[in-house]
Amino acid sequence: MSTATQTAQYVASATASGREGRAVTSDGRLDVTLAAPRELGGSGEGTNPEQLFAAGYAACFASALGLVARQRRVENFDVAVTADVSLSGNGREGFGLAVVLHVELPEGVDEELGRELVGIAHQVCPYSNATRGNIPVELVVE
Repeated sequence: MSTATQTAQYVASATASGREGRAVTSDGRLDVTLAAPRELGGSGEGTNPEQLFAAGYAACFASALGLVARQRRVENFDVAVTADVSLSGNGREGFGLAVVLHVELPEGVDEELGRELVGIAHQVCPYSNATRGNIPVELVVE
């Protein structure tokens, strides 16, 4: 067992064969056909890693935001989070990611409070913590 998983509360495991093929979780609950997007010369007939990352980040950030709101005793704070994940050349031989998180505040929530909660959630969210300092992440409160 690696050091990273020794103290883990949960470990997700998935196996993929590349951008063209399949990705399957160890429990079989996620089993998707993978295909590179048309914009990258692929068929676009499947899911791609950037979409999976966007879905995971959006879900995780929304969950972190809900936790922060509950801790601050803010009621009825059901938000929608959209993660736009972009892939581009990194100026060297590889590629890089960038993320824009669009947080749609619930109706009637004060924008200043919303921005404060979003900022705190960005410190709590595991995806934000993993990406911090590694890729650009922009927070947009709507």
